[in-house]
Amino acid sequence: MLGTWLQQIALIWLVYRTTESAFLVGLVTFANQGPMVVVAPLSGLLADRFDRRRMLLLTQSLAAIQAVLLALLALSGVILTWHIVALAFFYGIVLGVDTPVRHSLFAELIDDRNDIANAVALNSFLMNAARLVGPSIAGVALLFVSEGLCFLLNALSYLAVLWVAATLPRRQAGLLKPPGYGRALSDAIAYAWNDRTTRFLLALVASTAFFASSYTVLMPVFAREVFGGGAETLGFLVGAAGLGAVVGTGYLAARGAPAVLTGRLMFTSALAGLALAAVGFAPFLWLALPLMACVGFGIIVTAASSNMILQSTVPDDRRGRIVSFYAAAFLGVMPLGGLAAGALAGGIGAPATAVAFGMCCLLAGLTVGKRLRNLPGPG
Repeated sequence: MLGTWLQQIALIWLVYRTTESAFLVGLVTFANQGPMVVVAPLSGLLADRFDRRRMLLLTQSLAAIQAVLLALLALSGVILTWHIVALAFFYGIVLGVDTPVRHSLFAELIDDRNDIANAVALNSFLMNAARLVGPSIAGVALLFVSEGLCFLLNALSYLAVLWVAATLPRRQAGLLKPPGYGRALSDAIAYAWNDRTTRFLLALVASTAFFASSYTVLMPVFAREVFGGGAETLGFLVGAAGLGAVVGTGYLAARGAPAVLTGRLMFTSALAGLALAAVGFAPFLWLALPLMACVGFGIIVTAASSNMILQSTVPDDRRGRIVSFYAAAFLGVMPLGGLAAGALAGGIGAPATAVAFGMCCLLAGLTVGKRLRNLPGPG
């Protein structure tokens, strides 16, 4: 994840540095994760049918190849915007397959189902600790080295990931039984819709991802045009959100009971929206940084809490498919919001876009979160 964040920050900075277009930054962000909306539900079917370890080895290998191609193009000086968009789209497809596989592996690695919530919290902590450190490292690194070297370092980081994946225990394939993939997918969709807790959780995650997580597209504009900085300022802004996310995962580890978390999702999603709106009014970097920490805290507690509840309550034979819906609602919807935010920022500016999206997130959090809070808590 350190390597991934190093590449992501270098990628959006390369696009903005060479084009000065918030829309193109949003387009690359969309290409990087947008395919997950379509790919993840199909991947959930595969995760319930085949050996997840072997699938993980395949997806991580393909992600490493994408990073190598980016590095070669950038270091040779021939990289163009369409190269970036195409390779980002390829990575988005790989990520769409990889995410449900990784998340559904939790239950296989844990003997006691009661420990799943803490496993999700630990996973979120590790990912967001990298999110905290990675952007800051990338911002400073870009002062001294090129974006291409950042891509190369990310490619090398996959060697460790592949080694770890190779050590995971094997599993007999075939959890998903006949009548086949089509009915299995429709069965999972029916379950997600008819179970009100699952339905409202996915709706809340999707609205938070669309509106609040769009900050990643807006931050390059804030860094240069609002606060008069460069890549290091971008790294600090995104890193501040990562710090809030790390604090959020610590909170989850201490208060990770699903029945407790359900009642608090309304407040955490609303916090993310309110803080993002406040960033739009912030005149100074020192004021924006703690607000970005609140954005990161609200997003990750909302998303990870929802993941905890789903992992703890969904039947084993549906886990891969329901987790794939969660991945599509969070990581898949996020780039759609980024694309919309980039287009809107090109017309009304990044600060006004942050205010508008923040207020929409606040409204959605209060509306959906209240309905979720009134439901009986999960066991």
